[in-house]
Amino acid sequence: MDVGLIIMLFAIGFVGSAISGMVGIGGSIIKYPLLLYIPPALGFAAFTAQEVSAISAVQVFFATLAGMFAYRKGGYINKSLILTMGIVIMMGSFAGGFGSKYLPDQVINLVYAFLALIAAVMMFMPKKGDELEDYTKLAFNKPLAAVLAGVIGILSGIVGAAGAFITVPVMLVILKIPTRVAIASSLAITFISSIGSTAGKLMGGHTLLLPSLVMIVASMIASPIGAAIGKKMNTKLLQGILAILITATVVKIWMDILM
Repeated sequence: MDVGLIIMLFAIGFVGSAISGMVGIGGSIIKYPLLLYIPPALGFAAFTAQEVSAISAVQVFFATLAGMFAYRKGGYINKSLILTMGIVIMMGSFAGGFGSKYLPDQVINLVYAFLALIAAVMMFMPKKGDELEDYTKLAFNKPLAAVLAGVIGILSGIVGAAGAFITVPVMLVILKIPTRVAIASSLAITFISSIGSTAGKLMGGHTLLLPSLVMIVASMIASPIGAAIGKKMNTKLLQGILAILITATVVKIWMDILM
């Protein structure tokens, strides 16, 4: 890799990880299209969808780890929610990550597009979860959470995401989880999920070492910064930022697929 490519990858990783730490996602919703489209637009060799999904999987592991530690204080991370969804989503993401090696690039892009579309629709649906003062009293439907986590895990593992860009909307809209708890807990769930998707991608043989290392360094620096900013922001503003990011990605991906 030349210096220009390293700088570009670091910039993508830094911006994506700062935003991901802020809104509680692993960052694949941002970094997947950036890695897919920006390098060839700037004259560098294009990464394949398989390579992009593998780089994303490794990067998400470290981004969510750093963001999770930034949120560990304040009581926002719900252990019951993490255990219920985290274990199931990890198994699903491993299956999706390993199985993706048998899928063509077009199918991987299509899975990503459908996931992002569902997440975008959900972000604009009414959210009835109460912003509780005492988050230790939080109750949710555990069987439903486990089933949803399994489906999210398989599909997100295919595209090298840990699924937080759809896990957060699912928590907000279906499980009625308060915004800050959804954001903080999703980082922990996404970290667990990324273990499965990263292992699956590594075994699938598509991981590029140097690009992944550059993204990891950027993630470890930027994700805690984003999380620190996110803890101070209004919850409606956080939801709005996530909705805009997801919607913009959906429009771009579907335009490329349909045109």
